[in-house]
Amino acid sequence: MLAADLINSDELTDVAAPRVFLDKHLTEPLPAAASADLDAVRALRPRLRAIWMATGPETTELLAELVNALLRDSGVQPQLTDHGGGWHLHVTGSDAPPAHRIAAQAGFAVADPVRLRETGRLRRCEAPDCEAVFVDLSKNRSRRYCDTGNCGNRQHVAAYRERRAGRAGRGAGAGG
Repeated sequence: MLAADLINSDELTDVAAPRVFLDKHLTEPLPAAASADLDAVRALRPRLRAIWMATGPETTELLAELVNALLRDSGVQPQLTDHGGGWHLHVTGSDAPPAHRIAAQAGFAVADPVRLRETGRLRRCEAPDCEAVFVDLSKNRSRRYCDTGNCGNRQHVAAYRERRAGRAGRGAGAGG
């Protein structure tokens, strides 16, 4: 999901980065970016992170308010378009600045889990040293770790080593 990738991304390092980021996420071509665009895209991160912090059954109204504010501020202009690959929805005009395009797409993407009462799918990585967010699209809603920092693998290896050390400690005490 575009919003989670933006929050987790370290790619926004220069003026060309918003365009590269959006090209990577299959967003329509953008006009040339300026340094103000980079600052505006970076400024979206706390707003998007606030959405992930407001997930849970008791915070649905707050989550809806945050999404509505994001959509309102992005100047959404939903429109159907077909440029050879079939009809699909664009949520902003092609001349919208990068921050508005990202905010609009993120707002529309998060609106569905709210509408479908699936906000539990908006998750934070459970690795203790990670602040990444993701959307759990697994069938049984069991995903616990992001895939940005190899967190699941690191946590599983640490648990394995802890179990192994525990067995070794019990084995050494039994012989003495």
